[in-house]
Amino acid sequence: MNKVVILSRKKIQFYAILAVIVVIAVSLIGWQQSRPASAPAHDGTQVYQLVTGEFNATTDSGEKLESYGFHPGVIIVKKGSPVELRITGINGQTHPFVIEGLGITGEVRKGKTTVVRFTPKEAGTYSIICQTHSDSKSGGPMVGYLIVQ
Repeated sequence: MNKVVILSRKKIQFYAILAVIVVIAVSLIGWQQSRPASAPAHDGTQVYQLVTGEFNATTDSGEKLESYGFHPGVIIVKKGSPVELRITGINGQTHPFVIEGLGITGEVRKGKTTVVRFTPKEAGTYSIICQTHSDSKSGGPMVGYLIVQ
């Protein structure tokens, strides 16, 4: 026995509209997920957000360990394009830093955002090094990397 399904014009319109809404919703969700975390500003400047972070752990013998880091730990930028780093202090009181090879220095304070602007002229990998946390005795090394392509 075969079943015959008869749909009214209103049901067909309803299902067509529902299908269009689903396609639009899926497209928007996919579009939102494909956007970069840091995008160029209106003037073409590459803008990146970083934070200072702290990790704590306890060894099996009960010794407390702490380590600091920049997050994200690696930033990739384009040579010859202006860059703006916005570094926010989350953990630790102060983090004086240097970007080796670019002659850039600064300091990040807890609860504040330090803005660093520059235009990289040479491709390469440049270390962002906290001068307070430079070795394991001081919760370091606290290092991030700036890759210029």
